[in-house]
Amino acid sequence: MTLSPTESAVNQDRPHIPVLLAEVLAGLAIQPGECHVDATFGAGGYTRAFLDAGAAVVAFDRDPDAIRNGQALVDASKNRLTLIEAPFSGLDRELALRGLGPVDGVTLDIGVSSMQLDQAERGFSFQQDGPLDMRMSQSGMTAAELVNEIGESDLTTILKNYGEEKQARRVAQAIVKSRPHARTGDLANVVRRALGYRPHEKKDPATRTFQAIRIHLNRELDELEDGLAAAERALKPGGRLAVVTFHSLEDRMVKKFLRERSGSEPTGSRHRPMVAAEQAPSFEPPAKAVRAGEDEIAVNPRARSATLRVAVRTAAPAWTR
Repeated sequence: MTLSPTESAVNQDRPHIPVLLAEVLAGLAIQPGECHVDATFGAGGYTRAFLDAGAAVVAFDRDPDAIRNGQALVDASKNRLTLIEAPFSGLDRELALRGLGPVDGVTLDIGVSSMQLDQAERGFSFQQDGPLDMRMSQSGMTAAELVNEIGESDLTTILKNYGEEKQARRVAQAIVKSRPHARTGDLANVVRRALGYRPHEKKDPATRTFQAIRIHLNRELDELEDGLAAAERALKPGGRLAVVTFHSLEDRMVKKFLRERSGSEPTGSRHRPMVAAEQAPSFEPPAKAVRAGEDEIAVNPRARSATLRVAVRTAAPAWTR
């Protein structure tokens, strides 16, 4: 019988090891009996490590497959794991509804889980041909519906803002001209032709387009912004926030949030300088960002782009915005 990725995660012989696990655990400094939130459960790698460290864990995921596959770990945890099918942007509300919190730690591993990437039918990757889906929650508009219905100008904006695609207009024109699109392989080939891709090139240019569509479709940056604020509200004084990101858009958001909330940018943004200046720092100055070492990258190439930022909650009230 073939094990699913999450079943592998709860199998001691074939553990799923998430990116920067040792560094995340060091930053969280978990003590037995603490309560920690794994805001992006995925295949359960961080959650298993938190449980092994003696914590009770509340784990979130908006993907019903992750929640369903995680039930084996719930059973093995002897009631120390609570799984919640919900986006992490509302984690503080979900905790309050269950009489939980404030908590000792919140961890966010941003982006697509390996479980989602490895399943061709989910449509997140063009490494295997599959339906153009990309929905983390498995509900709502699909990526195929998006690229087949959106206007060229709006698609250009998405590719530029979320994929940092320098030739966004050319790619958008090619996608619109060759519609309809139903498969990941089809869309990837359209992008490659538009950009003159050669197979020997190190990075496939379709990566940027797929990233942009996925981020827009799942509102990932909005979720991250709201999730950081929700974690701020959920953490107790002295609680630790750990965030692992995989591209510059996410990392810039996390860096800005922590600098602002720690008073490193006392005037806040140019849009709300007085609000930022009047609020006491809700986090201590964050530790220096951590990146994966060569040993980890050799075992897990996905770790190459990972960045970890950790900060400690102060006793000041959560900011209003």
